[in-house]
Amino acid sequence: MFRAMRRSNQALTPQEMVAVLERRTNGELACLGDEGYPYAVPLSFVFCNGKIYFHSAKVGHKVEAITKYPKVSFAVIDEDQVLSEKFTTCFRSVIVFGRAGIVEGSERRKAFEALVEKYAADQPKQTKQNEINQCTQAIIIGIEIEHMTGKQAVEYVHDGTE
Repeated sequence: MFRAMRRSNQALTPQEMVAVLERRTNGELACLGDEGYPYAVPLSFVFCNGKIYFHSAKVGHKVEAITKYPKVSFAVIDEDQVLSEKFTTCFRSVIVFGRAGIVEGSERRKAFEALVEKYAADQPKQTKQNEINQCTQAIIIGIEIEHMTGKQAVEYVHDGTE
């Protein structure tokens, strides 16, 4: 169902893809928007328990698009170094395909805690818990991953850079 990577020698391993998702702080969510137009939006996320989670307002383009058509893709760029003399870039990226939906209950709580920890790890524990407990305006959306690919520049393959 999903396409094989054309340049498989540049593929990231599953462990390398997870590492990218764990260390990056933003990505691009792409979904089917109004009147069939693609809709891509940058957002902050956390990779937790094999899923991608992000927060959102309860209403808006993103939530409406996901509700109508939950199949999404999510792209994360780990590196993009311009090599002007070679007319190229040294890159590393991951693309996830899956189904997005609003999460509830204990899954929502755990995802929210993971988001807060990722972006506010230096804050006191009680402050983080208060933020989670008081935030009633946001929903948490999870992406159930169905397929994931990662690719790196051929320069990284040749020199063994991680």
